[in-house]
Amino acid sequence: QVQLVESGGGLVQPGESLRLSCAASGSSFSINTMGWYRQTPGKQRELVAVITSRGSINYADSVKGRFTISRDNAKNTVSLQMNSLKPEDTAVYYCHLSGNYYLGYLERWGQGTLVTVSS
Repeated sequence: QVQLVESGGGLVQPGESLRLSCAASGSSFSINTMGWYRQTPGKQRELVAVITSRGSINYADSVKGRFTISRDNAKNTVSLQMNSLKPEDTAVYYCHLSGNYYLGYLERWGQGTLVTVSS
């Protein structure tokens, strides 16, 4: 069973930083992409940042220059460094994984971690 465990959410003031981490556990699977999505009430879940196993990265325009995604392939972890946070970054952040396992295509979501940016 492949699972994702997230950590690092919380309450910060505008302009501050926060770091989210996510670890994948399980056996007999390979990972292609790992990334972060976010969702606010009444809105669809949206991509924040994604990184492939080869290191290709894609960011949402709204976070470019402020957020940095990184990945440790050996440890199956992905992190999101969020700087210069704004109130509009407030959301539940979800870790996401895509890859393959013995049944074929693999996709998993983390449980979500709340990030609140408020003064």
